[in-house]
Amino acid sequence: MESTPLPETLRRLDALIRQEGLERSEFLDARRLALRTALPEHVVGTLLRGGQPPVETVNERVRSRIKALADDRLARAGRRMSDLAGSISRQLGVSAFWARQVCAGDKVPSVELLHGLVDFFGIEGGEAFFTAPADEALNRELRSMLAARSAPGGRAALPAAAPGRDDVRGFALRQARELPEERWNVLNATLKALLELDDQEGDR
Repeated sequence: MESTPLPETLRRLDALIRQEGLERSEFLDARRLALRTALPEHVVGTLLRGGQPPVETVNERVRSRIKALADDRLARAGRRMSDLAGSISRQLGVSAFWARQVCAGDKVPSVELLHGLVDFFGIEGGEAFFTAPADEALNRELRSMLAARSAPGGRAALPAAAPGRDDVRGFALRQARELPEERWNVLNATLKALLELDDQEGDR
């Protein structure tokens, strides 16, 4: 993907929004973009208005974005921090106490464990998702949106404010990783049966 600075990406998106007769606040929804980038909503709003990103260290970025992902996961799933910490503990082979500290934004993980968290949360873009400056993090997401809208059939895509089927499917798969073994077995058996049914229908 072409590497362009945030102001240029916003200029291109604004031109596209005017061309398609869209509402900027709906297409560039600060809350939805904040969730997708793990940035504070007020920071996203400032950047969308052409403001400057906050001054912060790499460690501060990592802590705040992991906490944002953890808070969002807990809110969506209606689970407790101990459940999330337990899942991370089992997948990454670390203590639940360490996992709780990281999810609360109190501790910075090592590079190796940060890589594990990328996989755990199903993050695209690798460790840079956590370490990139706010303007770069938002720009990466906006460039993806611009590329999607510019692709064949992209004009029919929903604005960023509305989660699509892929968002829901991705979230469901990430949630499935935390299921107890007996529930995972039930889910696995159900999926297997559905796939076999599709195969049978395809042979007809």
